[in-house]
Amino acid sequence: MIVVLAGGVGAARFLEGLVCVFPQKDITIIGNVADDTEIYGLHISPDLDIVAYTLAGLVDPAKGWGFRADTFECQNLLRKYGFETWFKIGDKDLATHIYRTEQLRHGRKLSEATDDFSRRLGLQVRLLPATDDAIQTHLLTEKGWMHFQEYMVKRKTTPRVYQVVFRGAISARPVKGVIESIANASGIIVAPSNPIVSIGAMLAVPRIRSALQETKGKVVAVSPIIGGKTVKGPADKLMKASGVRPTAVGVAELYRDFLDTLILDRVDKDLAPHIAELGIKPVVTDTLMRTNRAKVRLAKIALGELKH
Repeated sequence: MIVVLAGGVGAARFLEGLVCVFPQKDITIIGNVADDTEIYGLHISPDLDIVAYTLAGLVDPAKGWGFRADTFECQNLLRKYGFETWFKIGDKDLATHIYRTEQLRHGRKLSEATDDFSRRLGLQVRLLPATDDAIQTHLLTEKGWMHFQEYMVKRKTTPRVYQVVFRGAISARPVKGVIESIANASGIIVAPSNPIVSIGAMLAVPRIRSALQETKGKVVAVSPIIGGKTVKGPADKLMKASGVRPTAVGVAELYRDFLDTLILDRVDKDLAPHIAELGIKPVVTDTLMRTNRAKVRLAKIALGELKH
């Protein structure tokens, strides 16, 4: 059994390749929930949904989120009623959020609702939220404090960020199965996700980082930073705001206490010696996942490193 720590779009694309070469039933995915928010009274879990929709073959491939060929009639009408509609929720996507919210209102945990929802979509992977407890990413920006979704979606990552905090993380508890999965895994892969607000949010939940430090399985990560920039999302900006160099070396430094191998892009091959100096094995290859073939190739490389 292998464990994958996953954020949103980048992780989902990596996982598309992974499930082509490794049995779904032997994969446990630990997902970020610090991006979760409430819209129209509904509980939204963007990263969990992106992973599930992608692996179910339902995601909009152009956007990397939401359902393929979804419509937005509900939001169009809400806009006429005076609602803010900057957070795009398609009509099919809306059904997921209604389902999840109803499950939570009836006393089920987020992990229970997620497991049921993923099974109903036909997934065989085990998809676990990092925690069932409320944890949210908030940013101190030049416009004041704001939730990550406001920064990311409404303001399109334009405000300058000074600080990143995970509210509720200190008192949060890992979902049952998270620590056990890491401890018993034959290997752990940190997907190419934002190291500050996706992976970093999970590491802020007590016991998860220590579990990664103590596991006997190898830990391999794929850098989401290529040539000092992220392929999608504000990872580079948030790394700078957190005082971390937005490079593959910066990613290695963030994971240094538990990481065995870092896979980085050929563009950054000159950084390999610096990563090696940190005690982390660098593996240089093409990390862009523009085609399914590229996704599968990268997954095979990561799996190969787990065995070395």
